[in-house]
Amino acid sequence: MNQLQETVTTYIESAGWFAPVLFILLHMLRPLLLIPVLVVCILGGVLFGFVPGAILSFIGLSLMSFEMYVLVNRFPGFKARLDRLKERFGHGRTLSLGQVLVLRVMPFVHFNLLNVYVMEMTKSFRQYASYTLAGLVAPAILYTAFGHALSSMSWITSLMLAAVLAGIYYVIGKYHKPETAPDTAD
Repeated sequence: MNQLQETVTTYIESAGWFAPVLFILLHMLRPLLLIPVLVVCILGGVLFGFVPGAILSFIGLSLMSFEMYVLVNRFPGFKARLDRLKERFGHGRTLSLGQVLVLRVMPFVHFNLLNVYVMEMTKSFRQYASYTLAGLVAPAILYTAFGHALSSMSWITSLMLAAVLAGIYYVIGKYHKPETAPDTAD
């Protein structure tokens, strides 16, 4: 993983003005390469600085999310695979938008799985896009600005941060009332 990171870093640095385009493409290909969002956003902060890195990460994450929307709606088999993944990890639970937003800032949570949750709670691409864009601001900024600090924290600090995020997730879930389907069995 570190060797891949160094290779990508060297390639992007030598690309000059084309580097931002390559970085955005890396975001779009990231799911296929099994690279966590956190790693790519950290790379953006290192290569481009905080503000340009956060903006490029936001653009890349947005395009990747829109790409997922198209793939899920065009290829039912792809949606079925994501639904199986959702069932395996979500155990049939529904999530509120607030819970999805908290999960977006947790490192190593499957971004495309969260996109499926957002797709299920929206009725149109426009609504999906607005929820998704709002939900991508925080990870783009946090991962770019603090990604390196998060990855170099002590285990105790990391565990405390994870406990705080898990607590927030639990509290939001406690107050979220999932919609229930009407009982049609007569």
